[in-house]
Amino acid sequence: MELRTAVSPRDVKHYDTKRLREEFLIDDLFKPGETKLVYSHIDRIITGSIVPLADAITLQAGDELRAAYFLERRELGVINIGQAGVITVDGRAYEVGFKEGMYIGMGSKEITFASKDAKNSAKFYLNSAPAHKTYPTVLIKPEGTPADGVVIVKDQNKVELGSLEDSNHRTICKYILPGQVESCQLEMGMTKLEPGSVWNSMPCHTHDRRMEVYMYFEMPEDAFVMHYMGEPTETRHIVMRNEQAVISPSWSIHCGSGSRNYTFIWGMVGENQDFDDMDGVKNTDLM
Repeated sequence: MELRTAVSPRDVKHYDTKRLREEFLIDDLFKPGETKLVYSHIDRIITGSIVPLADAITLQAGDELRAAYFLERRELGVINIGQAGVITVDGRAYEVGFKEGMYIGMGSKEITFASKDAKNSAKFYLNSAPAHKTYPTVLIKPEGTPADGVVIVKDQNKVELGSLEDSNHRTICKYILPGQVESCQLEMGMTKLEPGSVWNSMPCHTHDRRMEVYMYFEMPEDAFVMHYMGEPTETRHIVMRNEQAVISPSWSIHCGSGSRNYTFIWGMVGENQDFDDMDGVKNTDLM
């Protein structure tokens, strides 16, 4: 597990491109047959990926957590951006398809990840946060029929925003949040931009109560997203390629513009779970 320390906005304004990428960019995700985990001291979030092939992969705590098992004091959110997979939690198997997710509650001991077809592997993207209470483990589907242990994303949690005229026509699908899938502090969801739109989270904002991680995907090899961060009057950028993630401290804006449309998964942890608790930044105030 890779460790990243917290950073001060007073320091970040002096970082060059290389240092910005070292501190905030998470690359080398979704390597076949491997687990990749990055532990950030910013609200103690863990971001990572698991890509099982012929053999299932068990999620291990590692020495960094000083825990008997990964979710001894944590909760976990997962979204599959690959082919059909199976997540088994303490003996119960859940089939997790493309863009389906799971919330796995604190106290779950043995968690394994498998692909239904090793030649067409699942690609599991993970966010984990410290937890103080156990909430039910559930499979999350954007569409379908509710069942035991299965939650369907509610219509009110599929929000269409922006316009083609402003190049930010997008649909937000909220997977983990109060009133749908309960958690201690973790929130997760997915935003898909429509063809012709390239701007996400614009007009931009900060939220001092929560940090956030973005993971960009569904981009061809030669495409990119210019991810913007920093204080509103001290903005910086990181060039993001397909299936890379970026850590955004609570004091930083987090938005992006791409060379074409794309999709991204967002995960938040911190002080509260109020999705609309944002400090808006006017376009005219950005520098």
